[in-house]
Amino acid sequence: MPQLLEPIDAIARKLNRDVLYLEFLMAQRPHRVDYRSLDSRLQIVRWFGSEGIEWRECGQVASETVIRSYTGEIFINVPFSEADDGYRKVQAFLEFPDGSMRYEDVRFYVVSLELAMKNAHHDEPGFWGRWADNF
Repeated sequence: MPQLLEPIDAIARKLNRDVLYLEFLMAQRPHRVDYRSLDSRLQIVRWFGSEGIEWRECGQVASETVIRSYTGEIFINVPFSEADDGYRKVQAFLEFPDGSMRYEDVRFYVVSLELAMKNAHHDEPGFWGRWADNF
């Protein structure tokens, strides 16, 4: 069943804040691997569940020039703030104390509201339909 995923930048605009986001590096694999069977992703999702960390699948930052398939990207619904217990917990799980990633095939990003606002025109009613008509 097809699924429409909300791009991470649209999530940031909707929440009116910076948002946390995970990408999984599928291109580093010697053979095609389905994101649903990636060990790193399975471990992370399992940990989110055990810790009560709210998350959901999302799309990458929306682009008017590139169409990408979904490769397991995740929005993590905790505020990007050193003062937030949830953020500190997620950061400590995903990163070593020096800031390097515990999982070599995972990238942990902050999508700033400032960056997300550059695509605010995508939220206009009918934008993507008009874009598709001119593709």
